[in-house]
Amino acid sequence: MRVKYFTDTDTAYIEFSDNEIEETRELSPNIYVELDKIGNIVAMTIEHAKENANLTEFSFQEMPSKSAHGHDACYS
Repeated sequence: MRVKYFTDTDTAYIEFSDNEIEETRELSPNIYVELDKIGNIVAMTIEHAKENANLTEFSFQEMPSKSAHGHDACYS
């Protein structure tokens, strides 16, 4: 996954895969998802990201694998 933030337009672009984009769907006036030919999400665009996604700070946290009970570790 790659996240790009364009300060000049306050746009966040999140790439989930390198698959070819087949379709773009508008979720709301400033949020778009791009899908591949079988409907998997390829990318998401958030325009006016500070306002629409409260994007004032970005951090990344990788969560551990699911526990033996089938639940995320943070919910055990």
